[in-house]
Amino acid sequence: PRTFDLGAQSERWAAFQERHRLSCEEAARLLLDAYEYRGLVKHTGGCHCGAIRFEVWASPDLHVFNCNCSICTKKQNRHFIVPASRFKLLKGADNLRTYTFNTHRAQHTFCKTCGVQSFYTPRSNPDGYGIAPHCLDDGTVRTIITEDINGKEWEKAMKEHKTIRDMSKP
Repeated sequence: PRTFDLGAQSERWAAFQERHRLSCEEAARLLLDAYEYRGLVKHTGGCHCGAIRFEVWASPDLHVFNCNCSICTKKQNRHFIVPASRFKLLKGADNLRTYTFNTHRAQHTFCKTCGVQSFYTPRSNPDGYGIAPHCLDDGTVRTIITEDINGKEWEKAMKEHKTIRDMSKP
């Protein structure tokens, strides 16, 4: 590992680590997260039984999509989209199962124990994640704005929507 000369900040850094009982790596992660995800909050969540746990950096004001395609209607799948770099699976990779259909681009992941889909890889953003806001832990969501998407006419809806495909870009 490389060491850094923190100059006049060395004592401040050491005091910060000690005060918060953080290792050097934990303190650096906290600093990087605060800088890289400015204006975002760390939401945590998971499935019903707790086998799946994740964290996601997103706005406290969520833009949630309500899609009327066949699977979203049956599952009542409402979700907001984030880049893959802002999502981290904390627990349960071995408990995830995946369902696909039609183009097989969307990866509908769910917990094999309780059946809850707390996140998935959407067809519109295969480089990101669709997160179910109702699977987030309490305390970090300020507001939710819901936008209806005509998933029954998916190709047309994606052509007409000006920003959905860019939502998984950092």
